[in-house]
Amino acid sequence: MINRRTLAKTLGAALAVSATGSATGSATAGAEPEPHRDRLLVRGGAVVTVDPVLGVLPRGDVLVDDGRIVAVGRDLDARGAQVLDATGMIVMPGFVNTHHHMWSSLGRNFVADGFPYFAAKRATSTLYEPQDFYRSVLLGLAELANAGVTTVHNWCNNTRSPAHADAELRAHREGLLRARFSYGHVDQMSRDVPVDMTDVDRVRQQYFASGTAFDGLVHLGVSVRGLSQSSEPAFLADMEAVLSRGLPVSIHAGQSPPRTVDAADYERRGWLGPKTLLCHYVTALDSDLEVLARTGTPLSWAPHSEFRLGSAGDPRATLLRMNAMGLPVSLSSDATSIAPSDMFETMRVAWTTGIPWQGTPTAGLPEVGFRRVLEMATLNGARALGLGDVTGSITAGKRADLVLVRTGDVNIAPGGLVETTLVQSATPANVDTVLVDGRFVKRGGRLVGYDVERIVREATASSLRIRTAAGGVLTPPA
Repeated sequence: MINRRTLAKTLGAALAVSATGSATGSATAGAEPEPHRDRLLVRGGAVVTVDPVLGVLPRGDVLVDDGRIVAVGRDLDARGAQVLDATGMIVMPGFVNTHHHMWSSLGRNFVADGFPYFAAKRATSTLYEPQDFYRSVLLGLAELANAGVTTVHNWCNNTRSPAHADAELRAHREGLLRARFSYGHVDQMSRDVPVDMTDVDRVRQQYFASGTAFDGLVHLGVSVRGLSQSSEPAFLADMEAVLSRGLPVSIHAGQSPPRTVDAADYERRGWLGPKTLLCHYVTALDSDLEVLARTGTPLSWAPHSEFRLGSAGDPRATLLRMNAMGLPVSLSSDATSIAPSDMFETMRVAWTTGIPWQGTPTAGLPEVGFRRVLEMATLNGARALGLGDVTGSITAGKRADLVLVRTGDVNIAPGGLVETTLVQSATPANVDTVLVDGRFVKRGGRLVGYDVERIVREATASSLRIRTAAGGVLTPPA
């Protein structure tokens, strides 16, 4: 499988241009690669920086050196830099997906009429072997890269054994994206049993002794079940174990009654703040949101999932209230059997539903606009994962996680307001180039950092084995 050393031997056309020449938007495969990240000038694109000071540059350049953004502006000096011609493209920061159960990526098509998400998960979650986890996570990482996602929160809510954890981390080692790996519980474990943190400590020492792993791209967190999936004593024990270790924690806050997260109680216990990420929280009261605003606690909003799985009322109202209070809301996809790992579509759904309506308490609240959802999909996501100084905007000093989107494709043309274009029209098919930490993972519309044929073949084999073992509606045709 592709790893960073192999990647350096296969990228070729991505950086094999002269210091005075340029690489256009359709790289030619087969050129000899360069084994390190060179000085690179992304020239002449419309730059959506998501930087509150820089804003949008109708035409601008981004200068990258050894994986770091060193300058953003017009007509930057390209001496000593290799030039990537971004004419006719939008240059934006890579997307950040803050809640993605990647172990189940290969189960994207396990659901059916009368056999919804939770039924499919119950029927299959115990059947995944470590090899299936490796294949599933690698499939998910390749899909994310293809769609312009450069950072993902791998919310591991089915860590069945140390071998399963190692398999996921092996995929991250080869997967080339920035990530938080949040070690989690075993799906369908008893509500009354706290999570055994022994293997979390082992993983921390073995992989994250220096704080990060895999060239600094991956950091460690823990996901806990919350009161929706565990008893109160077990939940309290889980939280105490995580916070005593100083690790960032992620909690499912609930899409359906009863309201299981009392933000004021969490604040009294010292649980809230930038290192705690709450996902969903459709059931939040205004008083809860006021506490989150005061403590700077980030939120992850999965628009498709909130509508499909939520039963706490219209989730639009919650999103509008969060937006009105200026809360640090980020965007996510949850699981592939609920929503695609496509942040363009995720932004579109958030924008489409983020509109107040008459005759309800939302009347008079501000709508969720194009710029706001772009922030949710990039900078807010980076901040939610503690990476606000690293990624999320095109800002000098941050790492070069960049996406180039073609504007001449039939579904986008003719060009217009660039922020509107990204939210309203763009799809993963329009993503021409993706850089993570200054390395190309997609170039000329083609993934160059992954053996896609092998990833798909192996994921298919795992899927067929799991479907056969599960039986019933999932039984493969003879």
